[in-house]
Amino acid sequence: MKLMKCVLMLNAKTNFIWLVYALEKESKKVVSFNVGKRTNKTLSRVVDTLKLSNAKKIFTDGLKNYKYLIESNVHAVKRHATNHIERNNLTIRTHLKRSNRRTICFSRSYVMLDAILRIYFWA
Repeated sequence: MKLMKCVLMLNAKTNFIWLVYALEKESKKVVSFNVGKRTNKTLSRVVDTLKLSNAKKIFTDGLKNYKYLIESNVHAVKRHATNHIERNNLTIRTHLKRSNRRTICFSRSYVMLDAILRIYFWA
């Protein structure tokens, strides 16, 4: 499983929203995601889902919060292991204009953003 974050903006330049999601390694499908403030609570909801699914290895970027939430024998930080999820971040920004602040479609509501992401990832 690959776990990554993607930063979105909501309401103003200073009010950032954190989109955290996990991809399954083989199929590249989103297994779990969460939208919220940049806290360990937002991150832990996705990490807990991965722990329940008994992921053998979780690849992440170098964010220091992961070492508090993921066991070291399961956690791996590799530069090239997150290429697919970084590409997916770009695809999300391109396809979903709700994440771009200076567009007509920009989403100011957590509920609407969460609903659109559910449709986008799992429909």
